[in-house]
Order: sequence, then structure tokens, then C-alpha cells
Amino acid sequence: MSDPIYFSLWFSSFEQDDVLPRTILTLHQFPFSKLRPGVTYLALQPISWNEPTILEQRFTPGLDPEAAADAASELLHEDYAYVFEAYWDLWTPGDTEAWELRPALVRFIAQAAEFDEGTATQTGHILIDLGPESVFLQEGVALTPDAQARVWSNVQTLIEFTKRVEKNGGATARLLWSESGEDLAQKLIARLQKVQ
Repeated sequence: MSDPIYFSLWFSSFEQDDVLPRTILTLHQFPFSKLRPGVTYLALQPISWNEPTILEQRFTPGLDPEAAADAASELLHEDYAYVFEAYWDLWTPGDTEAWELRPALVRFIAQAAEFDEGTATQTGHILIDLGPESVFLQEGVALTPDAQARVWSNVQTLIEFTKRVEKNGGATARLLWSESGEDLAQKLIARLQKVQ
């Protein structure tokens, strides 16, 4: 099983009143899927991941970031996490040799200061689960010219998103990482060198 890729963001201030505006700003940097646009899910997680959610909503069609955040705005607490789901379009090998542009799930987890005993200090005020690294690396796929272009396109989508967040998101620190602890940047560089 492929490790998930995360993009962690820390801010100089992430008080209760900062949680939703900073999340909205981050969502505005995201390249929403054309096939499945907008924020499609919201969950409010009180205290820790061991507790049941107190609100879950699916949105069909997806909502813009402000409308999705508005659904959570009456329930702001210092010990909550706010989970927003959205999709972006990434190239995936199909059942035949043809590649298909498909929506891929991304989770934005805004963690207030006291949620899960202050886990945000280690994992990010906003923790973005970008999905499995296999979507970007495609290590099991032979690098035909078409496959090379698709792998490059997926990695480019990831890089452009992180650059937009860096430029416009207001974070004071950020980290792109995988659960295994392996150097993700090195893995991406090695795969891209094979592509180029």
C-alpha cells in the first residue's frame, strides 16, 4: 500500500477566529476538479479523533469554500478539527493502456489549537491529505512517452498547488511529507529524472 502524502501548514496565528478564514484562503489556492468541483464534504470533529463527529454534510454539487465554511461557522471551538473534502483532476492509468483524467480526493483538516492535545503544533494548523504517493510517482507503471507526460502532469499539479499556497496562503511554515518518513522530495526528483 502506498503512503499518503501530506502538506502541512503553520500560521503565526491560528486562534479560533482564524481557523475558517485561513482554511478558506487555502481552499482558494486549490485547483478544484472540473469533473467534481467544489467542497463536497464537511465534518466537525470535537476534542480528538477518538470522539464521534458532531456534524457531517455531503454537498452535491460541491460548494465554494465560503459556503462550505459557513456550514461550520456556528460551531467554532478551540478543541475541534474541521475536515473539508474536495477533488482535483489527476491522470490515472486506465484498464487499458490509455490514461484517464479522474477526480482524486484531497482532505483539508483545520485543527484548532486545543484539538487532540495540540497536535497542530506537530502536524500543521492545516493538514492537507493529498492522497497516496502512488498517484504522483506511478512507480509500477512503465515509463512510455505517454506515461511520462501523465506522471509529469500530476507532479506539476502538486507543485503548482504548493507554490500557490506558499505565495498566497499566509503560512509561516510548510512541509510536504509522507507517512513513511522517507524523503518525499528526493523520491519525486528521482522519478522526474526518469521522466525527463
